Amino acid sequence: MKVAQKVAIVTGGGGGIGGAIAERLAAQGAKVMVADLDPTAAAAVANRINDRHPGSALAEGADVANADHIRRIIERAETEFGPVALYFANAGVGGAPGLEASDADWDHVLDVNLRAHIRAAQQLVPKWIERGEGYFVTTASAAGLLTQIGSATYAVTKHAAVGFAEWLSVTYGDQGICVSCLCPMGVDTAMLYAGRDSGDPLGVAATQAVMSAGEVLQPAQVADVVLDAVDRETFLVLPHGNVLSMYQQKGSDYDRWIRGMRRYQGSLLGHV
Repeated sequence: MKVAQKVAIVTGGGGGIGGAIAERLAAQGAKVMVADLDPTAAAAVANRINDRHPGSALAEGADVANADHIRRIIERAETEFGPVALYFANAGVGGAPGLEASDADWDHVLDVNLRAHIRAAQQLVPKWIERGEGYFVTTASAAGLLTQIGSATYAVTKHAAVGFAEWLSVTYGDQGICVSCLCPMGVDTAMLYAGRDSGDPLGVAATQAVMSAGEVLQPAQVADVVLDAVDRETFLVLPHGNVLSMYQQKGSDYDRWIRGMRRYQGSLLGHV
């Protein structure tokens, strides 16, 4: 899909990957609603965009796990810009490290990393089918294809996000609905360092695992890859090329991969 003259919503748009995607969209001629739980951060990104591309961005503070908040940002974007053609379900949280995660922890991470995508699709896809066009971009993670050492909630919900994106594409792809699923490894954002800064051994190991597995990219680099994938309507978006080979190795011999991950985790915990 060509994004020029299209209207897009980017959740988690107040910085990191989301902020970079919002800026790239505007640079390519799109109108962008920047949504973030932090309204000040969202406004800062929108202001930066409007300084370069006047009238191209709106900002809204919203909890995009909440269906009413999703409805509000869609309605505002459509009132001020026109029909929403692209939705970047980018907001995410890291979650709790292990089995000690409470039901409330699980509900929170499931709401943000998975149900937020479902709730947005429920509101947008019927409209897109009527128009014959729409694009849903999921930010998952390499953890959704592989796993995440140290965080059960993150690993499980990112697998689920990949699964929902696959289902969405299979079910509606012949009705004009495009879907892309972004699965990066390390990106230089606050989330990357949250485990290290938690003081929890599993959290520290989680950050070390990601940072030692490949290059840590800048958000702008990831945004460039995402916009290229949207242009080509590619489903699986892998800014880190080695993720594909790791995923293939996992699928070719699952038991060997599990044993290798146990050894890797042991080596990481031995340095914490």
